[in-house]
Amino acid sequence: MSPRLVIQVASRKKSLPAEESLQQWVRTALGPNAANAEVVIRIVDEEESRRLNNRYRGRDKPTNVLSFPFEAPPGVPVKHIGDLVICAGVVSAEARTQGKPLEHHWAHMVVHGILHLRGHDHATEEDADHMESLEQELLHGMGIPDPYNERQ
Repeated sequence: MSPRLVIQVASRKKSLPAEESLQQWVRTALGPNAANAEVVIRIVDEEESRRLNNRYRGRDKPTNVLSFPFEAPPGVPVKHIGDLVICAGVVSAEARTQGKPLEHHWAHMVVHGILHLRGHDHATEEDADHMESLEQELLHGMGIPDPYNERQ
């Protein structure tokens, strides 16, 4: 069974992934608990991404993906695990610059964001190695090459 996925498109970009692709990437990144989860993905342009990145991370520039985990108060059963805000323009530019297929980079950003919602981080080198390893494994299972490989 699939997670409940709410998609909000607040971007003027035309080359966005299909809902089925987003659903597959979220389901894969959530693993066995996918059916018990709800996630919001908001696809935005650079200005909204910049505002949010500045407000929540103190960085006055747009970024590829922001993750906002949700934790319900104790004793309140809620399936919502959090929200992802993905900047379509930044994802497109990064895919071009890195020489990656756009669809692969979108998949990576969704998987990366969902892993943050699941509590993973890359604050230390050890954490980063572990998170990157999980990303590589999940993406490989979908037939997507290592996103950290310089050339694909």
